[in-house]
Amino acid sequence: MARKMGSADADAGIKKNKSKVVSASEKNVATDQTKRKRSSSQIIADPIASRKMPKRAAACSEFKEKPLRLSKKDSVIETKQDYSVKEEGIAVRLTAGQHVGRACRRLMDFTFHNSEGVPQPFEMSEVEDIYISGLVLPLEESGNKEKPKGVRCEGFGRIEEWTISGYEDGSPVIWISTVLADYDCIKPSGGYKKYYDHFYAKASACVEVYRKLAKSSGGDPSITLDELLAGVVRAMSGMKCFSGCLSIRDFIVSQGDFIYNQLIGLDDPSEGTDPQFVGLPSLVALLEECSKFVDLTQAQAGPFNENLRICPNDEENRKALSAASSLAEEAGDSKIARLLQEGEHWHSMKQKKSQGSTTLSNKYYIKINEDEIANDYPLPAFYKTSHEEIDEYIICESNIEYSDDMPRKRLHDWALYNSDARLVPLELLPWKPCADIDVTIFGSGLMTEDDGSGYNVDGDTTHSSSSSGASETEGIPTFLSAIKEWGIEYGSDFISILVRTDLAWYRLGKPSKQYAPWYEQVAKTARLAVSIITLLKQEVRVARVSFADVIKRVSEFSKDHPAFISVKPEIVERYVVVHGQIILQQFSAFPDNSIKKCPFVIGLTRKMEERHHTKWLVKSKKSLRRNGLNLNPRAAISVVSQRRAMQATTTRLINRIWGGYYSNYSPEESNEGIHCEVKEDDEIEDQEENEDDDALEQEVVVTDNTQKAKLVSRQTKSSSGGMEVRWDGESVGTLPTGEALYKKAIVHADVISVGGAVAVQVDEPDNLPAIYFVEYMFEKLDGSKMFHGRMMQQGCQTVIGNAANEREVFLTNECMDILLEEVKQSIYVEIRKRPWGHQYRKENTDIDKIDRARAEERKKQGLATEYYCKSLYWPERGAFFALPHGQIGLGSGSCQACKFREADREGEDFKLDASMTNFTYRGTKYFIHDFVYLSPYYFSAEREVEVFKGGRNVGLKAYVVCQLLGVCDLKKPTSRDANSVHVKVRRFFRPEDISADKAYTSDIRELYYSEEMHTVPVDMIEGKCEIRKKKDLGSQDVLSIFDHVFLCEYLYDPSKGSVKQLPSDIKLRYSPGEPNDDAMSRKKKGKCKEGEVDSDFGILKEASHGKRLTTLDIFSGCGGLSEGLEKSGVSLTKWAIEYEEAAGDAFKLNHPESTVFVNNCNVILRAVMGKCGDVDDCISTPEAAELAASLDQKEVDNLPLPGQVDFINGGPPCQGFSGMNRFSQSTWSKVQCEMILAFLSFADYYRPKFFLLENVRNFVSFNQGQTFRLTVASLLEMGYQVRFGILEAGAYGVPQSRKRAFIWAASPEELLPEWPEPMHVFAAPELKISLSGNLQYSAVRSTAKGAPFRSLTVRDTIGDLPPVGNGAAKTSIEYQGEPISWFQKKIRGGMIVLNDHISKEMNELNLIRCQRIPKRPGADWRDLPDEKVKLSTGQMVDLIPWCLPNTAKRHNQWKGLFGRLDWEGNFPTSITDPQPMGKVGMCFHPEQDRIVTVRECARSQGFPDGYKFSGTVLHKHRQIGNAVPPPLSYALGRKLKEAIEKKVKDV
Repeated sequence: MARKMGSADADAGIKKNKSKVVSASEKNVATDQTKRKRSSSQIIADPIASRKMPKRAAACSEFKEKPLRLSKKDSVIETKQDYSVKEEGIAVRLTAGQHVGRACRRLMDFTFHNSEGVPQPFEMSEVEDIYISGLVLPLEESGNKEKPKGVRCEGFGRIEEWTISGYEDGSPVIWISTVLADYDCIKPSGGYKKYYDHFYAKASACVEVYRKLAKSSGGDPSITLDELLAGVVRAMSGMKCFSGCLSIRDFIVSQGDFIYNQLIGLDDPSEGTDPQFVGLPSLVALLEECSKFVDLTQAQAGPFNENLRICPNDEENRKALSAASSLAEEAGDSKIARLLQEGEHWHSMKQKKSQGSTTLSNKYYIKINEDEIANDYPLPAFYKTSHEEIDEYIICESNIEYSDDMPRKRLHDWALYNSDARLVPLELLPWKPCADIDVTIFGSGLMTEDDGSGYNVDGDTTHSSSSSGASETEGIPTFLSAIKEWGIEYGSDFISILVRTDLAWYRLGKPSKQYAPWYEQVAKTARLAVSIITLLKQEVRVARVSFADVIKRVSEFSKDHPAFISVKPEIVERYVVVHGQIILQQFSAFPDNSIKKCPFVIGLTRKMEERHHTKWLVKSKKSLRRNGLNLNPRAAISVVSQRRAMQATTTRLINRIWGGYYSNYSPEESNEGIHCEVKEDDEIEDQEENEDDDALEQEVVVTDNTQKAKLVSRQTKSSSGGMEVRWDGESVGTLPTGEALYKKAIVHADVISVGGAVAVQVDEPDNLPAIYFVEYMFEKLDGSKMFHGRMMQQGCQTVIGNAANEREVFLTNECMDILLEEVKQSIYVEIRKRPWGHQYRKENTDIDKIDRARAEERKKQGLATEYYCKSLYWPERGAFFALPHGQIGLGSGSCQACKFREADREGEDFKLDASMTNFTYRGTKYFIHDFVYLSPYYFSAEREVEVFKGGRNVGLKAYVVCQLLGVCDLKKPTSRDANSVHVKVRRFFRPEDISADKAYTSDIRELYYSEEMHTVPVDMIEGKCEIRKKKDLGSQDVLSIFDHVFLCEYLYDPSKGSVKQLPSDIKLRYSPGEPNDDAMSRKKKGKCKEGEVDSDFGILKEASHGKRLTTLDIFSGCGGLSEGLEKSGVSLTKWAIEYEEAAGDAFKLNHPESTVFVNNCNVILRAVMGKCGDVDDCISTPEAAELAASLDQKEVDNLPLPGQVDFINGGPPCQGFSGMNRFSQSTWSKVQCEMILAFLSFADYYRPKFFLLENVRNFVSFNQGQTFRLTVASLLEMGYQVRFGILEAGAYGVPQSRKRAFIWAASPEELLPEWPEPMHVFAAPELKISLSGNLQYSAVRSTAKGAPFRSLTVRDTIGDLPPVGNGAAKTSIEYQGEPISWFQKKIRGGMIVLNDHISKEMNELNLIRCQRIPKRPGADWRDLPDEKVKLSTGQMVDLIPWCLPNTAKRHNQWKGLFGRLDWEGNFPTSITDPQPMGKVGMCFHPEQDRIVTVRECARSQGFPDGYKFSGTVLHKHRQIGNAVPPPLSYALGRKLKEAIEKKVKDV
């Protein structure tokens, strides 16, 4: 039937048609019946409703009537929780909106059920009474973001009719009606979702067919059925319910009659717009196909018909059919039987989806051996293509969490290959992700949207069942990331292979001509599996057919059979077993359990185990992690590194600490523990799934899941003392205030002593009792008995969180006076001090082992926890320090924490001398004639400059240098406010204040004298500096500047804009002091986030080799870290370990005095520990042990021994942690992430005086911060002092944005180095690490608002280099000019020949694009004209890459891709492979049509021109991109040297 409404109602958004599923001839009769039945139920739409209700189709109308009595009782809805009522009428009234007419409401969390409360399919309301339980809400959606509140009503209504709308909008909206109201079905309850999803899929099919046929929606009513089905399949392929193995095409055909009846219900001749649906050829053809499909599904399943309905043979299905038959007879209508049959079919398809098309076992996968299947495939060949392929990561979304949510694509003209680009068979890859997978397969092809069509299985691999062949496909040439799983879908006449990457599912169409022989073998095996399934389906008792029986039957196939293998059973068995993965995969997807678990499957599995002897653990989750680059070799055509994945070699201490998180690499685990492994793996994955994946890159999130320590009252103490608090002993002295000091007290019968620890109950009952260290005890003048305590935090309360030892506590600088009566009990805390050094490592290990065993025994007995403390936690300084043993717990009334706090307070005070000639501000004393920094924002009105991406420093200014001339008269002589006191200053100008050209050609330290005077408040002063004569500055060979010294030889007149030599009559009072006197330069601004106080010692001089720290550089790369540290004079790198041969060669070229081990660090550590006889303490793989034993004797002799290494530094491979690398879960990348374990094990075994770890800033947030926490916890367990922080290299004289995380460690006998002060303006925020207690720590301040020197620009860096062309390959050329900028003069050194000014060669199309990019700041791909260009081959291609404009909206417009550098800006982060379509696409020279050269990238990192690199152009780019900028490592080295020299001075 179809109930029409007036045009006003239709315009308001509702046109409601309701019908039973009837033929076209019955439609008018149904309409008349409904009009007589529900004439009063006209709906008037709410004109302000936020949810549109467009045209709706025919629905159901023949229902039984049920009277409803309305209660007059009313009430008010509570806003904070859902209100529950018993009657629908009350719910409707309580949710009334502003609309008039028939009530319209929204329905959420609903279930449709019968009178007994049993959930029923949606359409069952057409044959029996169906009621509603759910949450009723107003039709108008609330404007706030809170969860919508409504009225819950159980068992109301009876569904009178249902309707589908949303045809014009393209999204189905389902309505149900009762006598009282119409309800928009928003979301079903969890338990009802399986029923509702089926109907929603049917409604979606109706909407999509409508849109393909209705002209008003852009459709074409004249299309054929094949075109209609292909279009609808494409449109519905993204629906979650069809991911996996559901055939969308079969589903649409099976619902042909439903779709037909819904659409003809929309026919309205009076509108005269679209043609009538009732006569459309494609719709009539769909109805006919539906009748054939129904007949086919009711017939016995035939060959190759996996998707056909199998006759039910289990008890549940028999009961369902029995109930259906009975109910159908009772209702006198067969529709209920049809509904139950549809539901059964849908459920079986959904079961296949939940199992996955690739599921055999939820535990194990039997590994395929490539050697066994090699003879069945062609000889080795390598992938070749003429296409310019695009990275999958650029085209596809990258924020998908689970594989079921992934988009579905089609791949034509495809091929599969490994990391060497060698063509490989797909069956080498497990169909399920496995924990220990060591196979990586990539793919390439033409990407299109998936239309759901399959592939012919009759042996012809040259055509697809889709409407167009692959040769006609115009897809996007794409190279895929690693394939993670795959599967086979098959039906009556097709077969499809699906593969999944981390970004999408791909249905494979026609393979490339080159790959066809590899595909044919998989297709052949798939046909064999289908034939075996067909054989078993024909058996009456499948359980009696053995594996041998099936092999014999297959060997009897005729030679023209599509699955013929051989007439010899032994050959057939061999083929079935070695290709068993494909066969088992298809059996696992079959819906009949009797076949899925038949003796053939069991026998095949056993045969495969016997043949392959290898099981892999199957992962239970499909959680996706993409934090890395696409490792497909097509991403960077180069020599592929032949790496062997090797698990980390560790010491037992590191293995113990990290074991809970990396248990899979311990060789001590036995095979018997594999079932336990499965459980642990599942638990870890569940834990990771619940963790917050949105942690900021620069923050560490401390979890709260650490077990709380148990505090138990001492059993030996009597309770007779009650609440008494008294002193035990006489007073031992007095405080300055006259209050008496004591050593002991009796509190609640417990002895409290100075130097001990007590628990004080906090106000919050759920929190741990606070533990305080007793510094001293005293009695106030009023008689109150007090103690002064310093808080001790448990490990879980510090930055190391759940990685902490539950027995370790940390002293802090939080102190306070507390009443002794508030003490809950005394706590045992050992103030631990162990002998430190490599020679004591074994002894301390044994002691710790005994201590842990004793603690565990006490825990089992329920005794009090005994704590220990060996470190001071100072979160404000981002560090753990060694305890100052001689300064704590003295009982003298002195507290070191109080002294720190008092010093900080005094440092912030402003003090003006009575003579008005000097003042103290922020801890620095200023005199008249001193030179000072002023905030540039005081002069900020001068000019503003536009800021571009990649040139973010444009417009930022350094401090303004001024000279103090006097303190102005004070209105309030007693004022101590720095804002109210003003000083008179003379301004000095910088070259950049005049012009960018002037800045480019001038010394970065140069200033210009002026007669410009200003009166400024004292609080504008940022620090102190010096101005000297140029001849007094001395020579400086390094790029980094760390003294606050400037030169001035010219006068600038801002009114005229002229610069001239400083006249002789102007007597500039230069700063006193000797050249490079750092003692003077350190009288500077003291603005540092951690309140550090620089050491006060003499000149930093170049130390002799004998006084330097002997250093081991691990993961050394080409040597950027060692270069800067050695230049600082603090270290001598005697040994280096590097795995990449080219990078190791580069290190040797630049550090010829060093011994370089080009080997795996795991092998080296094993060899060292073996050499020293400590193999028992070494946990390594047999492979590492074997390789260590095979080392050359000369190499073994050169290995450093414990005691010889003073300093270990390095950066464990960062690709697993880097935000630039979204592909972090491959085998090799996973092992690289574990290289941190080997790195820490070197520190544990050698126990050097100092240790420095460098990594990308994401290191602190990788794995939810767990890797960072475990790293810090490991160093603390060794006994080190630890400091952590994030630095921006651009603030230390590097002309690029490069944020890096660092961890310092120093032995308890040394001083922990401070962070270097940032000296250059750079547009970076404070790089904070989140700590516990809502604290955040920044290693240094941000310089975005000012710094001593300006930032370095692209022009400063490479402006003097000669022009070269695309693909320039000449490694040595002339400079062709003198250096211009200060940076260029420093970076050249004494070089005469320019090396490595070579460039990657772009292909013809990218070169044309580069030439068309405008030569101006900020230009990128968006500036390309939208046109086609003709290549030399005659091919016409788009100038703008197709994928960029189509995906720009969700990727920040792809800013920077094909981008030019800005002369006045900075370089983006240097990466290992610059390319215009890469993650950092801004790689074009500002004026030349090419990618930046190797030497330009090296300069952007601060490598001097004399620094050498090794290998190909790609090797050299990789060496530079992975390096630590030498200026940054130089800055770190200076602070290390300061710490060493300060310790010597203090001693």
